Amino acid sequence: MKQKVVIRVAMNGNKSRSKVLKIAVGAPGVLSAGFTGKELDQLEVVGEGIDAAVLTSLLRKNVGAADLIIVDSAEKKEEKKIEVFPAAWNSYPPYYPIQHYPVEYTNRADPCSIM
Repeated sequence: MKQKVVIRVAMNGNKSRSKVLKIAVGAPGVLSAGFTGKELDQLEVVGEGIDAAVLTSLLRKNVGAADLIIVDSAEKKEEKKIEVFPAAWNSYPPYYPIQHYPVEYTNRADPCSIM
């Protein structure tokens, strides 16, 4: 079963990058190695039967600071896709129609409405 191991390594320049790749490719079971991440400071190693702890300790001894980030299977996992339907939501409050009731006005001479 193929494994994917990601290790963050502190590297100073091209010399240390080549040294990191030499160490990674020299480890038993490694099929490929490359740099990933924003600053290309993460070493991604793919292979079968890789001992991630031993590889990390080798990098610490020979290069400098190294942190083990991910150990995962390299085979593609099938993810269940959830169908998402866009909801038709209004951004304004609902409209309720106003009902108009007729009001009858009578002309009374009397200003008092109680009687």
